[in-house]
Amino acid sequence: MSSPTEKQAAVSSEREIENLISSYAYRNDDADFAGLGDLYADAVFTLDGMSAHGREEMETAARGIVEVGEDGRSTTTHEITNIVIEIDEEAGTAVGHAYWTLYRTVSGTPRRPVLSGRYLDRFERRDGRWRFAERNATTRWRAAA
Repeated sequence: MSSPTEKQAAVSSEREIENLISSYAYRNDDADFAGLGDLYADAVFTLDGMSAHGREEMETAARGIVEVGEDGRSTTTHEITNIVIEIDEEAGTAVGHAYWTLYRTVSGTPRRPVLSGRYLDRFERRDGRWRFAERNATTRWRAAA
């Protein structure tokens, strides 16, 4: 059986970055504010002009944005599509682009889209691991009230 380090080495940079992108959605949808803070511990997160720098600011921003249901989870879920990643292995940097859609997902009601937009991400490889350096999330569509 291989060690965790050997398994990590087998994961491509592209897959590791895709996993980071997906981790944001899962942590947000689970209202895992500490986990979101960890993802952006050394990064800048911007949503439509509102910025959070680092772990504490990200956790605070997420608590103000994410609506939490009675079950302790977010009342929304994310879908991320059309992911494009450009990697400079030598420099240890990457840029990612993706579309996102946010759905209202309250138990007992139909799932419905409420927002959609684009992510522009910058990543850096530090200590052999890819990490977010910056995420710029821009809303491009809102459901009518």
